[in-house]
Amino acid sequence: MPLQYATGDATRPGTPGNKVIGHVCNDRGGWGRGFVLAVSRRWPQPEHSYRKWSHTPGFALGAVQLVQVETDTWVANLVAQHGYRTRANPVPLRYDALDTCLATLADHAVELDATVHLPRIGTGLAGGSWDQIAALLDRQLTTRAITTTIYDLP
Repeated sequence: MPLQYATGDATRPGTPGNKVIGHVCNDRGGWGRGFVLAVSRRWPQPEHSYRKWSHTPGFALGAVQLVQVETDTWVANLVAQHGYRTRANPVPLRYDALDTCLATLADHAVELDATVHLPRIGTGLAGGSWDQIAALLDRQLTTRAITTTIYDLP
């Protein structure tokens, strides 16, 4: 089952059943730019949970935090960005951490019998290559027959 692409807001998937909305977070506890702003406009819980989690053991690259925001909807905070994008760190995305996060995300999706919904994770502030990220999504999600939709804003 290939990746599906849609035009729209990844925080508003229009599919029935359980849904997991995933996005990339940094390993510094910072929340305030990019897709997380759309998440925070819809639900306060993911930001609150992430900020609290960022001060605990286990918060590290490759970790995933699943936060239920509606009866049938969860947000997955995927820690796959090392620090922030700077001249010295032009690609803070860590592909190995993202791969680990996506494997965990796939396990959660299977357990919840959920579809997965994502913006083009890792390509904005994290500076990653969509071709490499899409290959990881295919390997970890679509090969497990998890319906995965990528959203682009209009």
